[in-house]
Amino acid sequence: MGSMFRSEEVALVQLFLPTAAAYACVSQLGELGLVEFRDLNASVSAFQRRFVVDVRRCEELEKTFAFLQEEVRQAGLTLPLPEGALPAPLPRDLLHIQEETDRLEQELRDVRGNRQALRAQLHQLQLHSAVLGQGHGPSLAASHTDGPLERTPLLQSPGGPHQDLRVNFVAGAVEPHKAAALERLLWRACHGFLIASFRDVEQQLEGPVTGEPATWVTFLISYWGEQIGQKIRKITDCFHCHVFPFVEQEEARRTALQQLQQQSQELQEVLGETEHFLSQVLGRVQRLLPPWQVQIRKMKAVYLALNQCSVSTTHKCLIAEAWCATRDLPTLQQALQGSSCSLSLAGRGWRVRASLKAPAISLVCLSACRVPQSEAGVSAVVHRIPCRDMPPTLIRTNRFTASFQGIVDAYGVGRYQEVNPAPYTIITFPFLFAVMFGDVGHGLLMFLFALAMVLAENRPAVKTAQNEIWRTFFEGRYLLLLMGLFSVYTGFIYNECFSCAMAVFPSGWSVAAMANQSGWSDAFLAQQPLLSLDPNVTGVFLGPYPFGIDPVWSLAVNHLSFLNSFKMKMSVILGVTHMTFGVVLGVFNHMHFGQWHRLLLETLPELVFLLGLFGYLVFLVAYKWLRVTAASAASAPSILIHFINMFLFSSSPTNRPLFSGQEVVQPTLVVLALAMVPVLLLGTPLFLHREHRRCHSRRRQQPDKDTAGLLDLPDTSLASQGSDEEKAGCPGDQAEAEFVLSEVFMHQAIHTIEFCLGCISNTASYLRLWALSLAHAQLSQVLWAMVMRAGLSLGGEMGVVAVVLVPVFAAFAVMTVAILLVMEGLSAFLHALRLHWVEFQNKFYSGTGYKLSPFTFAVEGE
Repeated sequence: MGSMFRSEEVALVQLFLPTAAAYACVSQLGELGLVEFRDLNASVSAFQRRFVVDVRRCEELEKTFAFLQEEVRQAGLTLPLPEGALPAPLPRDLLHIQEETDRLEQELRDVRGNRQALRAQLHQLQLHSAVLGQGHGPSLAASHTDGPLERTPLLQSPGGPHQDLRVNFVAGAVEPHKAAALERLLWRACHGFLIASFRDVEQQLEGPVTGEPATWVTFLISYWGEQIGQKIRKITDCFHCHVFPFVEQEEARRTALQQLQQQSQELQEVLGETEHFLSQVLGRVQRLLPPWQVQIRKMKAVYLALNQCSVSTTHKCLIAEAWCATRDLPTLQQALQGSSCSLSLAGRGWRVRASLKAPAISLVCLSACRVPQSEAGVSAVVHRIPCRDMPPTLIRTNRFTASFQGIVDAYGVGRYQEVNPAPYTIITFPFLFAVMFGDVGHGLLMFLFALAMVLAENRPAVKTAQNEIWRTFFEGRYLLLLMGLFSVYTGFIYNECFSCAMAVFPSGWSVAAMANQSGWSDAFLAQQPLLSLDPNVTGVFLGPYPFGIDPVWSLAVNHLSFLNSFKMKMSVILGVTHMTFGVVLGVFNHMHFGQWHRLLLETLPELVFLLGLFGYLVFLVAYKWLRVTAASAASAPSILIHFINMFLFSSSPTNRPLFSGQEVVQPTLVVLALAMVPVLLLGTPLFLHREHRRCHSRRRQQPDKDTAGLLDLPDTSLASQGSDEEKAGCPGDQAEAEFVLSEVFMHQAIHTIEFCLGCISNTASYLRLWALSLAHAQLSQVLWAMVMRAGLSLGGEMGVVAVVLVPVFAAFAVMTVAILLVMEGLSAFLHALRLHWVEFQNKFYSGTGYKLSPFTFAVEGE
């Protein structure tokens, strides 16, 4: 039975789906999300499959939906989320959706085109009005009371051959960035035989395409001669100028301007009606498009799944193969029978609905479906079949365990039925992070931030946020919650809150007793900048601190040396314990798969090698902590020198033994650990080779006896018995052909080298717990001294402590969040990931499996 500790049992099933009910059955499976289909048409091109035409129709509809969605987005509107559960539409309903979609698309295209044309026409009228109203020539508002002298030219035109030439005009509008170039080119091309006037339009005009307001420049060019006019028209065409007719008479221009203004008003009314109709069409799109998108997406998924099925020889049913959890097989059978029977009864005109939650109705449907094949067809059948392929891994998660399972899957998906380390990661990962991030204040801030996300997780605004950084934090909210909680716990152990010690309990050291018994005088205290507390003096050391590190150590000058020694040894102890735990978890894999020889040939040598060397180091640390007292601390032996001499098979006369017989124990452990290497290297390959030869000889002695066939195997998958080298114990000719001793030996040699060298390098890797913890504590202390103490002392000197306190505390809060919580927290997170990879390397977790990806309609936002 599957659980969080081990992947669920998965079976390979064969589905016989009647052709008429295949769509309904697969649609129901998509709603339930129980199976993962296998492609039975892998050798068939995607363009040659049975339902390729239906898939193309769905894809064409999706393209139309994308156009409609883009039109809604350009209008500044948003599509609402679909309401309720929307089933996949029936094939006959696709025609209605397609017709309605095409109608909406055509209406939108027509209305958009009409609006674009009206805007362009209105823009032309506005530019023409601006040209006529700019006043390049005689002012339209000028009074005519000045008399005829104002209109009389100063010089009379002399007689000659050119006396009949008249002045012509070219008026229009150009974009501002082209006006200067246009003016220069006109002057150079026409050699100055023109008069040009350029003026900016006072009011910005709305662009016909973008709808954004833009500034235009109007121009009026007066010239003589037809050749000059042709040059001017060509140049204005090259600059894409808007040229309009311009009359010389003032009254005619005034009349034309009034007509343009009237036409603009009429166009604005028509444009307003067009915008109103467009908003109605977009409203219909907003209402109909979201459910259609979900339904067509489901329909396309159903047809893609049907394309993976093969057709029976009678062409009356489709055959599919799928992976399904064993405990879901009854639900699968019931769902298929309900779907096929409902379709059969609907075809006969019956109004009976099959329900998975009503056994009585389901039985009625099943009995009603047992009619001749010519009348109502057959119901879908589920048949469990054996398979030699390794089944996918299925581990069900919830909102709490999903983030921890994601951390495990980041190293690789576990093989089928092997131990899942995610439940243990729920404790070990936040704890290892907290060892490096231990601080009550910082951990409390992280805990409160994660708690706020947990409490607000059901709010729609929080769940639908699209910010990528926010989504990352939100998906790992429970991980952050435990990381902050464990950081508070280790912060109490380190006795640090924002790098400051907390005196929760009375200190175990007494300065008064030391002063009374040592005879410290005022002159002695004045001469000695540092004072030492001797624990051997009666009454100075009263006993260990109730919980964590004594706060008196924060005042000591050897505070850093003490913490270095403590955290370094603690890191080694945690590292060896963590690696040993990983090796022990491999025992459950060997027992589950029946690989009892691995317990003796792999697990036992690994434990002897690991504990004989580094477990002994942990023993030395614990033994020294328990046996060495304050009186003998000065002459205590060095563990590091003992450990080095252990590998050199030597002893140091200046470093006395910790216990009697240590000179014999240490070489014995080294020899025993080295003796485990050939056992680990050769044991499993030789055992598998012997089993392979024994099976081969047994088959030669019994040639007439048929070997066990594939259908006689009790399990659904032979691959679940172990890795590739276990094929030596599998029956059949396939296992005999696939077993190669050299490959098995090479695999075991890689594992042996990786484990032996990994025990050394990984133990050193766990020292990062000490390094990161020390770096976090020192950086917190520097930040506190640099910001808070310096700011408060400056405010005290200036006499404005209350005024300086607010910005100083604000700076401290910002730097704490930015540097310690984000940068240091991220660094500790990455190191915790690396240390868990060390644990997973210890053989119990292969990471060579693949997830069960069930066929489901679950989409975001549904």
